[in-house]
Amino acid sequence: MLKTLPSPNKNFIRHIIKHYLKYDKENPFIFISALLAFLGIAAGVMVLMIAMGIMNGTQKEFAKKLFVMNYPLTVLPLEADIINDTLIEKISKKFTHLKISPYYTTQVITRNDGAVQGSLLYGVDSQKEAPINDVFNKAKGTQKSKFTVIMGEGLSYEMNARKGQKVTLYFSEQQAVGFGTMPLQKRFVVDGIFKSGLKAYDKAIMYTSLEAFEKLLKRKHGSYDGLHIYTENPIDEIEAIKAQLPELVVIEGWWQQNGSFFAAMEMEKKALFLVLLLIILVASLNIISSLLMTVMSRRKEIALMRTLGATKKEIKIIFFRLGIIIGTAGIVAGAVLGGVGIWVLKTFDIISMPEDVYGTSKLPVDLTMGDFGLIIIGTSVIILLSSLYPAKKASETDPLVVLRNE
Repeated sequence: MLKTLPSPNKNFIRHIIKHYLKYDKENPFIFISALLAFLGIAAGVMVLMIAMGIMNGTQKEFAKKLFVMNYPLTVLPLEADIINDTLIEKISKKFTHLKISPYYTTQVITRNDGAVQGSLLYGVDSQKEAPINDVFNKAKGTQKSKFTVIMGEGLSYEMNARKGQKVTLYFSEQQAVGFGTMPLQKRFVVDGIFKSGLKAYDKAIMYTSLEAFEKLLKRKHGSYDGLHIYTENPIDEIEAIKAQLPELVVIEGWWQQNGSFFAAMEMEKKALFLVLLLIILVASLNIISSLLMTVMSRRKEIALMRTLGATKKEIKIIFFRLGIIIGTAGIVAGAVLGGVGIWVLKTFDIISMPEDVYGTSKLPVDLTMGDFGLIIIGTSVIILLSSLYPAKKASETDPLVVLRNE
């Protein structure tokens, strides 16, 4: 019959671990080394949390700003009169959760007070555009006239046109004047001024009503230049929506229009994570050195415990748990400090940034649970691996050799 090995004595293991965690006056450097390992891991976790939060927050802030110009999904026709109310009704019935805003678009020249600026004019239904365009929603006014425009702050400044004033828009279409023709022009009332945080957008984009396009440019009612579609999961739904569209209609997602930019940010985020993980890797070397110093200074105690009946497994568990305790304490302390740091950065305007460059003056911080979990998992793996070798070395201590030399 096979002889079963005795299970480890939990009380014995717990008692020895408590003993080794106490400050030893004869070997103070062991305690200092363990303390440095604890502080290094705590600092590494804290820095990783804050850095990943800033990277993720910056990425989301840029995505939010770019969504103003690049909607989650944009539907464009390859021929005229393909995108119409019938197609919108078909898509809306199939995907009831979608928010759809049809639009007209044309290039115009804006003129006022001697200043001239080329602009891109969109004709939209304010009731449908507002739910998917937060910048437009905040700026739209209350005037009922069809000949109103909402322009960016940069364009308003250059045109010296304030809310309630009028600007002249010149269209590429011609109108008959006497025996000749001249570009079609019309005076519009500035009904709102928006500020997106993107200078190029604020200087180039204006919004007016669908009725203005139909009246001035003779656009066919119910037939549009394109659709802006908002959905929470555009990447997952683009193919399903595409299947419901006619052949001569294309659909583009925001990631296709700005894919290289966000891919570069994602790569930078991963590189930063790996670099900062080296801080924790260096700190874990202190765990190894601290445990090895403990093993060397406690050789006689280990040999004595072995002669009194302690098994190799129990010795291994003792030193392995010592490393885990130091590392876990560092992770917990680092997570608390990181959480406090993120809260401070979110609550107080400690770090300010140029708004014209980054689109926001406040440092954006947004640590996702996925990133936090990745930090904890990565740190835990390093600590586990760092605790294995010293524990193995301690269990291999030969009591006969140690006691003979002593």
